[in-house]
Amino acid sequence: MTRFTSSLGALLLAAAFASGCGLTRSAPGVGTPASGPALSDANIAAIVVAANNADILYADLALAKSRDADIRAFATMVKKDHEAVNQAAVALVTRLKVTPVDNEASFDLRDDAETKRLILRELEDFAFDSAYSANEVSYHRSVLGTIDRALIPSASNAELKALLVQVRPAVAAHLEHAVALVAKQGARRR
Repeated sequence: MTRFTSSLGALLLAAAFASGCGLTRSAPGVGTPASGPALSDANIAAIVVAANNADILYADLALAKSRDADIRAFATMVKKDHEAVNQAAVALVTRLKVTPVDNEASFDLRDDAETKRLILRELEDFAFDSAYSANEVSYHRSVLGTIDRALIPSASNAELKALLVQVRPAVAAHLEHAVALVAKQGARRR
């Protein structure tokens, strides 16, 4: 893969990440509860873990590649928060004796995360920081939509639903922070 080192290449890749242009598939059954098979609590648990693991993967990459203090601080926060959600989710499903059941949505999350990781891995410096920030905006918007339209409405266990409701503000805060990072990256380039 060619390294995107020019500002034009960086901006094009950032735009592709932000728009999801061919880099993500829609996850049937996740967009809305009526769009596919109903999600069980076991399916929801698998989606939650896959979503958190995807963003932990992105954060690890940012911590390994970026020298930007703001990007590194954001990645550290994101990693810590998503690891905590995974711990809470695993503790809950263990206590409830629910085994997460992978489904098309959880598989798509893993596949998309790996695809994006491979693309991000090839980038350096500003190109990486821009693409990472744009991906975080796109990713968190998608996760918020999935939480609102599919996971919370589909959760049948009250504790699982409460965990999803409790986690939602942190995901929204990550999105706001990522939007600010994108704006800051744009301002730095001018």
